[in-house]
Amino acid sequence: MITNAQRNDCVNVCNRVVQVRTIAALLYPAMMPVGSTCAGLAIRGSFLFRDIRPVVFWAPMIILVSTVVASLTNLEALLGGATALNSWILANFSALFSWGSFAFVVTCVWAFFSPLGRVTIGGVGAKPLLTKWSWFSVTLCTTIAIGILFWATAEPIFHKHAPPAIAGLQPDTRDAVEFAMSTLYMHWSFTPYAIYTVPGLTFALVYYNLDRPYSLSGPLSLVLGKWVQGFGSQIIDAVALFALIAGIAATLGVGTMSVSGGVARLSGLEPGPLLQGTIMITIVCAFMVSSATGLQRGIRLLSDINTKFFFLLCAFVFVAGPTRFMLGLGWDGLVQYVSTFLPRSLGLGAGHDEVWSQAWTVFYWANWLAWAPITALFLGRIAKGYTVRAFIMVNMVVPSLFAIVWMTVFGGASLFIDGLPGDPVMTAMDATGPEAAIYEVLSHYPISTLLMAAFVLLSLVSYITAADSNTEAIAGVCLKTGDHGNAEGVDDAPSSVWIKLVLGILIAASAWVMTAFSGIDGVRMMSNLGGFPALMIVLLLNVALILLGTKHLAALKAMSPGTGEKKPTP
Repeated sequence: MITNAQRNDCVNVCNRVVQVRTIAALLYPAMMPVGSTCAGLAIRGSFLFRDIRPVVFWAPMIILVSTVVASLTNLEALLGGATALNSWILANFSALFSWGSFAFVVTCVWAFFSPLGRVTIGGVGAKPLLTKWSWFSVTLCTTIAIGILFWATAEPIFHKHAPPAIAGLQPDTRDAVEFAMSTLYMHWSFTPYAIYTVPGLTFALVYYNLDRPYSLSGPLSLVLGKWVQGFGSQIIDAVALFALIAGIAATLGVGTMSVSGGVARLSGLEPGPLLQGTIMITIVCAFMVSSATGLQRGIRLLSDINTKFFFLLCAFVFVAGPTRFMLGLGWDGLVQYVSTFLPRSLGLGAGHDEVWSQAWTVFYWANWLAWAPITALFLGRIAKGYTVRAFIMVNMVVPSLFAIVWMTVFGGASLFIDGLPGDPVMTAMDATGPEAAIYEVLSHYPISTLLMAAFVLLSLVSYITAADSNTEAIAGVCLKTGDHGNAEGVDDAPSSVWIKLVLGILIAASAWVMTAFSGIDGVRMMSNLGGFPALMIVLLLNVALILLGTKHLAALKAMSPGTGEKKPTP
């Protein structure tokens, strides 16, 4: 007979074991068993990381850590090698980046108007995972990250003061200003969102309608055959995973500089490693809380808040700023964007400057592509229950229109203020870097201090939301097939939670080291290089989508209502 005292002693010992094992898990995640203890911790005799796909998880991790170490020990050699490889890629494949990105736009238009557009992801009657508003807000925040916040005010100033020489534009003229606005539309609207839409839609259809694994090998097997399954699947996913992790680390480095610049301006603190480290810790803590709560709680809630915040800030800057100038410049820029879309997309025409295009347009396509393959897994996963046509609207059309409005407002405000005596925005950028552009613009508005504080908060929440969504996809692809066969259950798997936390800490640590001590050039270069293999993957996924809309269209429709399973053959 066990007494109450003995039972309490047992409970205390078990709780102490749980505490010790939790601390050990933070230090050595791969050694923590999974199962169920009297405190609710799983201890069923297997190790927590036994369920991971080793090549997919460890290969990118080792490469990323090695890159950070190399940047600390011999940054010059690292950058030299990366720059040489990057230059080789640009010299030989710039046209492929441009033509491939244009092909994604064309494929999206075809899919929207073709019979494929009527197919329901998951089968007729499939129950959506998210409401339409939540689906849109999660998608928007996943794909925006922090880039649109950072570059909306900084990029047009570069183009205004240094337009491509071959185009015959004179700096600081109305023509240069219109070119700057049309370039914002080019770099941030339909083409980049098509880069996300093609792989996301392809994966969604193959995963839900053809019952393929939660891996890029599923859709790629339609093109390449069975060799991409098994070990080949791990190699493909590992390549895509490295591209995304490097891209997230690079974006976090840029975002940290932007946020630290705002905090320093508001508080008078000296921007440097300590301030940046504090910002990193804040992001990681918020990220951990959101990751632990999963899709239906953390990501959805953050996305809802973030999207409404976007709308409110954009509306205020529009109404309180040079509204007529924004509208007039926006219309002129939009006309120029539409009229030059084809030649600029394909790198044709007498006004095409190859050097400028590689420095800006191809760089952006590579950056978007680095995120696309793994992000596609998340975008595809949350689209269950909606049609292909709705997927294209939510993932490409509506976000592109939002981007055009955002760039019209913030790009227009930046160009207007820079047109004041002394070129104030360019002067601020020359003094402290491109992160100063947005704060210089906001300083000319009423309640500027409150606006700057709101923008800093928006930047933090925006990055946390995007990183959370993408690590959701990373966690899913790192798990073995048996663990993520059910998309709705990935959030709650203990392995999934710990993978997200480990990756979040590693990405934040890498970004902090590179930003605080070595600059982010090394990681940003690796992100750009990640765009090249990602381009090859997305091109193949584009072919797979065309096959789905033609050769495999009947199989997509042969689904039992709402089950995601094929109907029995009569």
